[in-house]
Amino acid sequence: MQVKTPDIGVEKATVAEILVKVGDQISENDSLILLESDKASVEVPSTASGVVKSIAVSLGDEVSEGTTLIELESADSNAQSETDSTPDQAEVKAETSTQPVEQAASQSSKSVDSGSGTSSVVEVQVPDIGVEKATVAELLVKVGDEISENDSLILLESDKASVEVPSPVAGTVESIEVQTGDTVKEGVLLLKVKTVGASSAVTAPAETSTPAKPAENQAQTQTEAEPASNAPAGAVDVVVPDLGVDKAAVAEILVNVGDQISKDESIVVVESDKATVEVPSTVSGVVKAVHIQTGQDVKEGVVLITVEAEGAAASTAKTPVAKAEVAPATAAKAEATKAPAEKVEAVTKTEAATSTPTDKLTKEQEAANAQVYAGPAVRKVARELGVVLAEVKATGEHGRLMKEDIYAYVKQRLTAPVAAPKAAAAAVASGLPSLPDFSAFGGVEEKTLTRLQQVSIPQLSLNNFIPQVTQFDLADITELEAWRNDLKANFKKEGISLTIMAFIIKAVAHLLKEEREFAGHLSDDGKSVLLRKEIHMGIAVATPDGLTVPVLRNPDQKSIKEIATELGVMGQKARDKKLSPKDLQGANFTISSLGAIGGTAFTPLVNWPQVAILGISPATMQPVWNGQDFEPRLMLPLSLSYDHRVINGADAARFSNKLTKLLQDIRSLLL
Repeated sequence: MQVKTPDIGVEKATVAEILVKVGDQISENDSLILLESDKASVEVPSTASGVVKSIAVSLGDEVSEGTTLIELESADSNAQSETDSTPDQAEVKAETSTQPVEQAASQSSKSVDSGSGTSSVVEVQVPDIGVEKATVAELLVKVGDEISENDSLILLESDKASVEVPSPVAGTVESIEVQTGDTVKEGVLLLKVKTVGASSAVTAPAETSTPAKPAENQAQTQTEAEPASNAPAGAVDVVVPDLGVDKAAVAEILVNVGDQISKDESIVVVESDKATVEVPSTVSGVVKAVHIQTGQDVKEGVVLITVEAEGAAASTAKTPVAKAEVAPATAAKAEATKAPAEKVEAVTKTEAATSTPTDKLTKEQEAANAQVYAGPAVRKVARELGVVLAEVKATGEHGRLMKEDIYAYVKQRLTAPVAAPKAAAAAVASGLPSLPDFSAFGGVEEKTLTRLQQVSIPQLSLNNFIPQVTQFDLADITELEAWRNDLKANFKKEGISLTIMAFIIKAVAHLLKEEREFAGHLSDDGKSVLLRKEIHMGIAVATPDGLTVPVLRNPDQKSIKEIATELGVMGQKARDKKLSPKDLQGANFTISSLGAIGGTAFTPLVNWPQVAILGISPATMQPVWNGQDFEPRLMLPLSLSYDHRVINGADAARFSNKLTKLLQDIRSLLL
């Protein structure tokens, strides 16, 4: 006999683990295969006792309902022949319970009878989840909620599976028939959904099929006929998601009409008074229209752009057929009640469920997420929003993380002053006395700080908690400047501006490989230094809106020419406001240069969580005693500020001294 993939509530799943091997003696209900999707992690049980004769799938294979997984040599030959004569396990399901089939039939009739007007009520029942019974672990909707097809409704759990039950239709939740903790089995009524436009559900099949056709063929015929009359099926509106605030301002539009974009690619930057958020696209395709302008206030549901989605028509045709195979009566009814615009939404959700999300978290954060008790849907939401689950307070039973916990965390981050250490900085600022009244002294004129300056205040305030010391030194760059002048003409022909900064970055990166503490971080408990395995250097850039610090990745592995090229690109992106959040993250050392602005020295502020920063002042010609007389030398002032909790004064003096020698004779980098 063959053991096949049961209905697990999703179109397809991946073979995550094979729990048996050929020759194993197994009993009925023993777990055979572990299947995973973005909505479920399910162990497929054996439907009979016997010996594993062959395994038809491998790790990583994608399977759908009815796919043969394992072939058993049953001890009961009669049972084997009986099972072999009933593909898709129809008789097995019938022996277990005929109630679901009868209820499905009555469900369809009830929908048609009440659908003579403009609405109908659809009963959502427990599907075949591969186990005899399960517990209602979480109610994901409430009465009155508007839901779409495939939205998760209820989370069921057993000792073998954790499954989210999706909605077969779009509509409004009219009633919920179960409670958290209830034990349910296949066919039990979970909730009722009130749909709109059911009258078309009654008549549509008649127009596209004959009474002799099965429900599955009716749904397939109807689906194939629809794309021809649904020309704008690929046009998808991308709207403002739930940001956790009433409204936000459009700070930047990252795409233009005609741009080819990918799913989860950032399209718009919106800002509230507390946070800046990038809104990702929900589909891949070509931007057909941009509906908003910079500075415009938007709120949840406002249309941002229209995208001509790739493969939308194909997805529209395929998705309903797959559902008709799982539950013909329900799928046919649900498809008939869908307007063209709703089908586009269903396609979008299907693509979102089967696509790989953007990698918004680091490997360390994903490892931390894996240790948290949360269901597949909660993890999916966390990935989409870039939330580290370990940072979210769980309110579910046994420490289980709920969707509401994620939304509450995001809302708190968007509306609260700032979290953790930044909140301490805000408290210090609020502890200052109020300004006096200046009206008696000529009054004031208020000038609003730029957004960049406003968001920098909490970060700069953290410097109040760092015991900072600055080490000053002078580097003789006479020969280095002469060499740069020899090279810059050829660089200029290639469109590259060769500045002294490229040489300084290369020298500092080389030195940081030896003096690793200068590129490290003080641990939270203050008992150790975290030494980074890579060097990522922040380079301060002055813009009309204020100072910004893009990050140059792995300068120790790049040539002077590559560094000079990236410096030009970074500086231009900063001035054009084209830097992405990733361009500003991950630095473990910073260089700030006054360039040709002027000055002789300054004390740059250590940028927490870094422990050191190098300041560069303009080089000047100075008389230097060589032992016999004074000679003119080009001297570069260096200002090394450091966190005294991590770095001792002697270490800082040694670091700056080594740096001056490297800059004095850059050839020593080759040794």
